[in-house]
Amino acid sequence: MSEKTTSIIPPKPEPRINLRRPDIMEAVQAQVEGHYRSEIVDRLRAGDSRLQVGDVAIRLAKEFGFCYGVERAIDLAYAARRVFAGSSLYILGEIIHNPEVNHQIQALGIQNLAGPSREADIDRLSEDDVVILPAFGAEREMLEKIRAKGCRIVDTTCGDVMSVWKRVQQNARETVTSIIHGKVAHEETRATASRAISEDGRGHYLIVRDLPEADIVCGYIRSGGDREKFLERFRGAYSPGFDPDRDLDVVGVANQTTMMRGETEEIQDRIRRAITERWGEANVTAHFRFFDTICGATQARQDALGRMLAEPMDLLLVIGGYNSSNTTHLAEMGEARLPTFFIKNGEKILSSDRILHFDIHRHVERETAGWLPNGPVTIGVTAGASCPNNLIEEVLIRVFELRGISRSEMAAAS
Repeated sequence: MSEKTTSIIPPKPEPRINLRRPDIMEAVQAQVEGHYRSEIVDRLRAGDSRLQVGDVAIRLAKEFGFCYGVERAIDLAYAARRVFAGSSLYILGEIIHNPEVNHQIQALGIQNLAGPSREADIDRLSEDDVVILPAFGAEREMLEKIRAKGCRIVDTTCGDVMSVWKRVQQNARETVTSIIHGKVAHEETRATASRAISEDGRGHYLIVRDLPEADIVCGYIRSGGDREKFLERFRGAYSPGFDPDRDLDVVGVANQTTMMRGETEEIQDRIRRAITERWGEANVTAHFRFFDTICGATQARQDALGRMLAEPMDLLLVIGGYNSSNTTHLAEMGEARLPTFFIKNGEKILSSDRILHFDIHRHVERETAGWLPNGPVTIGVTAGASCPNNLIEEVLIRVFELRGISRSEMAAAS
């Protein structure tokens, strides 16, 4: 993702303000590192990502934690607070899916305009206010509403997300329906879907979450079906006026950037096969579009975990926000191979016998007993792209404490 020289979207033509000036970023970096850095994790990352003290061995994935897009979003939010010190600052939802980071943003005096933690109302904004767009981006209609208020806008949208937008906008211009592999309620997917319809009304979208939903779509592409039943099944996941009898003739596959690459590729293959069966191989290109829009950082973390899972380990700890899509997929990968516990921070490790962790199937936090085996143990550790290093350090410290190993002993061995 290329670095922008400016991060302000002005409501009207005016000199752009560069938030990434060296003097600003030097102060921001010191503040950000004070909140999120871990010397222990930095040393592990610089070495072989292994740590053993006593009978506890830690294996840290080679790729984990903050990606460039997340770091950039956080830097810009902190920079905006400094540059616009005399203005009211707002953010359109969570900047990323990590409660620790979002609490820090709130502590800077940046008020939330959306979601369950909303603190302010968009209708009350004025041209003197500054609005930060999160790393997921923003729905087009919401962005237009904010622009109409005359606010200054700080855009932290990830470049990988904007690449997906370009694809679905192209689909819309060509009157192609975008089939989006993603989660209907996810901010990124909503932002992408809002751009799958052109300003002159061309294009449609249909969101599919997984392979079973993709198979329903494939069946309809092949031979049609009960239109009303199909629309009811996907209620809330398609564009206004979407008609499967008409709008599944020409489709393009896109995705939420944090989904599993393998699943997106399988959805692509199944839809392509359905198109081939319906229209014939010679006509596939006239009815099907596909672009690889999986986030590189997401894939790197999945690949690194895959390599680590090939090693002998007793259990896996996955650290991150429970509403983080990319972190959830890491937990899914772990569950398929060994006991896996998805936790927000070290406080969730209650004792050597009890741990509070997120159940990705029931979407609730639950307690498990006997999670940490007695005797020598090898523990894998990874974290989603929105998890700061200080939370990883908290978890490591807590694990070693349970075996009577102090932080100083652990730090000396790292």
